[in-house]
Amino acid sequence: MKINEPKASKEEMLNRLHSLDPIQYGKSRNFVDGAVTNLSPYISRGVIDTKEVLEHLVSKGFTYFQLEKFIQQLSWREYFQSVWQSNGEGINADLKHDQHARITHGMPRAMHEASTGIEAIDKAIDLLYKEGTMHNHLRMYTAFLGCNLAGFHWKQPAQWMYYHLLDGDWASNALSWQWVAGTFSNKKYIANQENINHYTKTSQRGTYLDTSYEELSILNPPQLMLDQYEPALKTILPPSEHLHVDPDLPVFIYNYYNLSPTWRKDEKANRVLLLEPQIFNQYPISTQCMNFALELAKQIHGIQVFVGSFEDLKIAALNSPIHYREHPLNNYYQGIKDERNWITSSHNNVQGSFFSFWKKAEKEIRKTYF
Repeated sequence: MKINEPKASKEEMLNRLHSLDPIQYGKSRNFVDGAVTNLSPYISRGVIDTKEVLEHLVSKGFTYFQLEKFIQQLSWREYFQSVWQSNGEGINADLKHDQHARITHGMPRAMHEASTGIEAIDKAIDLLYKEGTMHNHLRMYTAFLGCNLAGFHWKQPAQWMYYHLLDGDWASNALSWQWVAGTFSNKKYIANQENINHYTKTSQRGTYLDTSYEELSILNPPQLMLDQYEPALKTILPPSEHLHVDPDLPVFIYNYYNLSPTWRKDEKANRVLLLEPQIFNQYPISTQCMNFALELAKQIHGIQVFVGSFEDLKIAALNSPIHYREHPLNNYYQGIKDERNWITSSHNNVQGSFFSFWKKAEKEIRKTYF
């Protein structure tokens, strides 16, 4: 079940990109030992864009049909980001349907302690704590257990998982939990022990999930899943550096979602990693995640770390022109905005389900790249 622990370097990211096998990925990605890419921490931190990944694979001569499953997964990421763009903080509440959760605060203590009794899930939670990684299928199983079996509202368990994930992307994380909980889909996701055993290569029997789907849909949660735990999620920010700003050069702002070493790399500029306490109070991350981001930032030549608000940075920047990359978490920045490198234009004004989004995106992708 082990996922290769990400290393915070551009070289490691490139190694993973060049070893990517999209054909095997399409066949086996749902299995814990499948050909997953291990690129998501670098995509989430903005080290590489989804478009760059796709263009690399196209340059290697893969056909559309060989890449279709992989492109769909890249498109899911862009879809979630687009929903975040369109709804802003609206994604922090039930988006389409009310969950009607039995327990509206906290999360199952058994989940926090990796003692749910489901071996594959408990091992995955242990790995999440140790390495900051979790296979996507295990994320769904964990969300199902917390939301649809135990009946907790999705928000705090989703924050707990985001806190520990090196590839934490609040849009993908929050909206995936909402999809499982049925607040961003038309039905709740459930999985029994047989399904979990199949995709995790385990053989556990006799658990509370070892039943049919008909019985599972009306199953009362076991007592061990009802003990409530309030996760204390706090970000430890690094010391702020005293900025040395050349007033004759612009200021390029980087943040937790933009650590690209290639963004405007040939231009002379003051390069600043902006870490805003208000953002990390609302979307806290673990020390492991912060250290991973800080190591990635070292790949950016001349980067300086500034802890404070955007307004504080404006003052420290001595009125130099400011450049930044678009993202839902920095829509209040002021300056010259660069768009991210999207695969398609379908991210604009996204409405409806992923499959309506995909219908438009697929046509554009096939016309543009193949």
